[in-house]
Amino acid sequence: MQPFTHVNVTTVADAVAAITDPSVRVIAGGTDLLNALELGIYSSTTAIPYPKTLVNIKTIPNMNYITVGNGTLKVGALATLADIASSSVVQGNYSMLSQAANVVATPNVRNMGTLGGNLCQSVECWYYRYPDRLGGYINCHRKTAANPCYAVGGISTYHSIFGAPSGCYSVYPSDTATALLALNASIVTSNRTIPIGSFFDSLTGTVLKTGEIVTEVDIPTPAAGTTQTFIKYAQRKAIDFAVVSVAAMLTMSGSKCTAARIALGGVAPTPLESTAAETAIVGQTVNATTAAAAAGAAVASATPLPYNTYKVPTLQSILTQAILAAAP
Repeated sequence: MQPFTHVNVTTVADAVAAITDPSVRVIAGGTDLLNALELGIYSSTTAIPYPKTLVNIKTIPNMNYITVGNGTLKVGALATLADIASSSVVQGNYSMLSQAANVVATPNVRNMGTLGGNLCQSVECWYYRYPDRLGGYINCHRKTAANPCYAVGGISTYHSIFGAPSGCYSVYPSDTATALLALNASIVTSNRTIPIGSFFDSLTGTVLKTGEIVTEVDIPTPAAGTTQTFIKYAQRKAIDFAVVSVAAMLTMSGSKCTAARIALGGVAPTPLESTAAETAIVGQTVNATTAAAAAGAAVASATPLPYNTYKVPTLQSILTQAILAAAP
């Protein structure tokens, strides 16, 4: 780990003013960033420079709120994952977010990690995060766009099965992002509000600009008759990132689905809304046949790499379970 300057700020305006260029990075819980620094992901010779300054926003007061007003859940960016998971407000009309927060990593990480940080974390690709001390820095496509993605022709076990729109086959690791996409959330930053479907970028992670930070997440209250299910499959259930995850929000009239939002995690460079699955299940009576058909529609466009073909039937199975959870 190289030297850096650590700056505490007490207002959003001060945080924005301190982020003068891409070599200044924001830290809150630090569960992802400190790991990245220790592994040596950043370098002065790539498009992702080593931070010369860390701006600590955890010292900004009153940014960890969880409140409901005018039909909208508002969660401050500094709310911890543990607080979100245990919040009775979130567990009520927004239970999918609680479910997702509750399966992030370990209790210690959930106690430290924030919602804003979980949404803005770096990918977990082993080429991108390969420790410099173990055999040399790997300057992959995500670090320098002129270079290849080494998952192609390499070990692609945990990589995207839905292609690489910007050339990087890594998958976005955030559990809360998948749930929030299904919940149709909006991300409030220091200077704009971004619909969550437009917040993620397949190469840079998010569309945040230099000097812009996440301050709040807004979630509209789901319609009456809506069911919410979040299912995460990981190799080590108690700690790992998702191999595949599904967030399904279905509005039901009896046993018939009248509206749906279905998001997929762990299978694409960004959280992915499955409009194919939504179209297949809306208007249908939810049962084993229609759930399986919707899951089949979701993976119809999958193009797995040689080592991750297993993700296709895994996603089908988990999505079928998630849809069936809405059945009376």
